[in-house]
Amino acid sequence: MKLLVNIKKRLYIFNYLGALLSLIGVFLFLPLIPLYLYDMDVHAVSVLSFIVPGTGSIIAGLFMQLNFPFKTPSVRGAMIITALGWILAGMIGGIPYMIGIHKSFIDAFFESVSGFTTTGITVFEGLDLMPRSILFWRSFTQWLGGLGILSFFMAVSFRSGSTAAALFSAEGHKIDISRPVPGIFHTLVILWTIYTGFTVVSCLCFWAAGMSGFDAINHCFTCISTGGFSTHDASLAWWQQQGVSTAWLIEFSAVAFMLAGGANFLIHYKVLTGDFKCLATDFEIKWYWKVLIFSVFLVIIDHIAAFNLKEPMGLHHLFNIFRVALFQVSSLITSTGYLTTDINSPFFPNMSEQVLIILMVIGGCVGSTAGGIKILRTGILFQVLSVEIQKISRPRRAVMPVVVSGKIVPQAEIRRIMALFWAWLLIIAAGAFITAFFSDLGPWQAFSGMASAMGNMGPFYFSVHKMASLSWIIKLTYIFGMLAGRLEILPLAVLFAIYKRRI
Repeated sequence: MKLLVNIKKRLYIFNYLGALLSLIGVFLFLPLIPLYLYDMDVHAVSVLSFIVPGTGSIIAGLFMQLNFPFKTPSVRGAMIITALGWILAGMIGGIPYMIGIHKSFIDAFFESVSGFTTTGITVFEGLDLMPRSILFWRSFTQWLGGLGILSFFMAVSFRSGSTAAALFSAEGHKIDISRPVPGIFHTLVILWTIYTGFTVVSCLCFWAAGMSGFDAINHCFTCISTGGFSTHDASLAWWQQQGVSTAWLIEFSAVAFMLAGGANFLIHYKVLTGDFKCLATDFEIKWYWKVLIFSVFLVIIDHIAAFNLKEPMGLHHLFNIFRVALFQVSSLITSTGYLTTDINSPFFPNMSEQVLIILMVIGGCVGSTAGGIKILRTGILFQVLSVEIQKISRPRRAVMPVVVSGKIVPQAEIRRIMALFWAWLLIIAAGAFITAFFSDLGPWQAFSGMASAMGNMGPFYFSVHKMASLSWIIKLTYIFGMLAGRLEILPLAVLFAIYKRRI
């Protein structure tokens, strides 16, 4: 009876889910453009691949909106809407893969969730020969998920006030961050305007650097969103393999926009409004640069030491080492996952592999499109450690708060960060145990797979072919990890508690 009462009180949730379904349904018609331009005479991709789920989503969404009440969600209601909304988006978004290229439900659901959560782990092989309408949809799901499906829904539906605040808080990063302007709706408009601007500029840069128009469009979607899906199996290494003379320019353009996507969008707003000092004074952005530079340095030194490169090297050789190290570190600290050199290759010795997997866990900045625990939380935890060490030599009654950017971090916030950090590591460990138990992967490979899923990263220490062949149990575990990482655990925990009839 308690469960039935709870369901009746929360019927308004279906109204929100219906609105989200309608929006996704509209977007499912966009791939019909590349289907008409590229696939009609080349691939046997049916128009029904997108029309069936698109039409069905719109009809179901309108039905739910008309038949269920609308009201401002509670905090718990917002969490449930967020969790169910992302799961629903993953399921609907996977239907084109089932109809168009005949993938199983698990693989289609996996790829769709990987897209919307901007994780970038793929179970699809043969991307170079895949229908372009399918490739476009994969890339577009990452662009939609970059700043959040629900945040886009609120921006285009003009829902503001307490409704938008509740959903934005549930979907966004679970930490107090400043807003560029008062009012959640205006904040969302500014964020999506900056995001769209970066998308357009990156598209032009990729096209000018040597990509085809289609590749530039797809990679501008997946670069600024730090998603990492590519139109080629070789990822961004494809242009170098094809002998394109400007491949280096494509890579450095990607580095610039990956780092932009991995930075707090509030920093972009400040820079665009003339506050350039924040790039050197903001607590988190300083940590961002330090982790990036130090990681690149470690990878370069490790590579030189491992290959015993004692003789003087030419500038070209040094440039190539720097180029690979900078690209791969940038790709992982921002959780993008593009590759120019496979992280399983000998280029990355043992210490470099450890550096890269640590970056998978840390991730990018709060308020960015990147995954991971986040630079800000990592910096705060280091501050906590520093304060505890200093207390040893200070009087017992000495008050030494944790200060970030001139503000004292409340103890409640520190406890939340610690709880999230340990929950993050426990889920990675549990996923690694499940992976090792249901496969023949080694412990390092199993850990990297779940760390990649939980951090919304993409790369891992085994092959895509092996990932595609893993048990459905492991794939479902990674789907949970991708959603938990993107939503930062809490909405899924609330949904689980509802299922257990605890709230």
